[in-house]
Amino acid sequence: MSAPVFSTLGCRLNAFETEAMREMAEAAGLSGAVVVNTCAVTAEAVRKARQEIRRLSRENPGVPVIVTGCAAQTEPETFAAMPEVTKVIGNHEKMQPATWTAMRAPDLIGDTEKVVVDDIMSVRETAGHLIDGFGRHRAYVQVQNGCDHRCTFCIIPFGRGNSRSVPAGVVVEQIKRLVGRGFNEVVLTGVDLTSWGADLPGTPRLGDLVMRILRLVPDLPRLRISSIDSIEADENLMLAIATEPRLMPHLHLSLQAGDDMILKRMKRRHLRDDAIAFCEEARRLRPDMVFGADIIAGFPTETEAMFNNSLKLVQDCGLTFLHVFPYSARKGTPAARMPAVPGPAIRDRAARLRAAGDAALRTHLEAQVGVAHRVLTEGPRLGRTEQFTEVAFDSDQPEGALMTLTIAGHDGQRLTV
Repeated sequence: MSAPVFSTLGCRLNAFETEAMREMAEAAGLSGAVVVNTCAVTAEAVRKARQEIRRLSRENPGVPVIVTGCAAQTEPETFAAMPEVTKVIGNHEKMQPATWTAMRAPDLIGDTEKVVVDDIMSVRETAGHLIDGFGRHRAYVQVQNGCDHRCTFCIIPFGRGNSRSVPAGVVVEQIKRLVGRGFNEVVLTGVDLTSWGADLPGTPRLGDLVMRILRLVPDLPRLRISSIDSIEADENLMLAIATEPRLMPHLHLSLQAGDDMILKRMKRRHLRDDAIAFCEEARRLRPDMVFGADIIAGFPTETEAMFNNSLKLVQDCGLTFLHVFPYSARKGTPAARMPAVPGPAIRDRAARLRAAGDAALRTHLEAQVGVAHRVLTEGPRLGRTEQFTEVAFDSDQPEGALMTLTIAGHDGQRLTV
């Protein structure tokens, strides 16, 4: 029978875990199945998961469908009720080799329990799964999972559990292995990356891990951090930003809003001025630093004046890459019980934020014209600079190569050479 078909929705950590599941399923000898790794960050994400399940079931008639991921963890009954779904497994279970061994045919379609989702809050460890990376250009390494914070809009802690860290020694050994296989860039991933180490002996910080990786893996050309909570940035992380050219000058920040009252109602741990001060300091330490950010439009109780504070944050923090989320109520979260902003206003504010993001990106692209960049090729016609800016090539290039290229122009979305 054919190899399982995997579909990933959501974040980079989900993408990492899909690759780990693929390897476990292959080792277990599982075949002829569809596996959908879902996201639960918004109600729209859950809707898209159901849509993807139906599509893959139509395209693979008669093939068992396994659903996992954050949406499966937080609302397993939703997916168990779908006639297309054969089995629902939780976020902890999906990362256990025994789960995949147990699902080999005919067990998968036999009289086994349809829902295998345990209490994610009881999980105390995150295993450092060794995978071969994605493609031949960039590898992702999971160093942390879960979150101890309880932002009022967020369902993710209930899908991922409390924060757990992968020990530094395990992380370093995996990165050495990946560099030995020829990867030129490694990305550290997690749900709440800056909480790494809080549950380990001696309570090390993310900056300690970054410095240790760069010291013990001298052959690693590029180390990238996926997403951080800027208020938790520690002294060694700032030192790495200032002194380590192999740490890439791109940080994606979990900002969510630019108004202090909304930030308090979100139960965030930073204020507007904290975000601006962090960006100013990081850019002072590393002048070529660029920032991406998550911002929510239309959080409950948000007035037009409050929204304008978020809109101005794009300029005040000097943001380049925006991920805009129209607020979507998640059942069971405190924010879902707060007075809602009308849907048309949410959509209008999201559109204005995206327009500000497009303008900021264009300004960044224009500033790169004539500048020489070290580019990692992701495919025959696409690469990324150290700042994570996309570069389009006019001829085929080998995947995974590092090339120094002078930027000739841009198309509004990507640099061109």
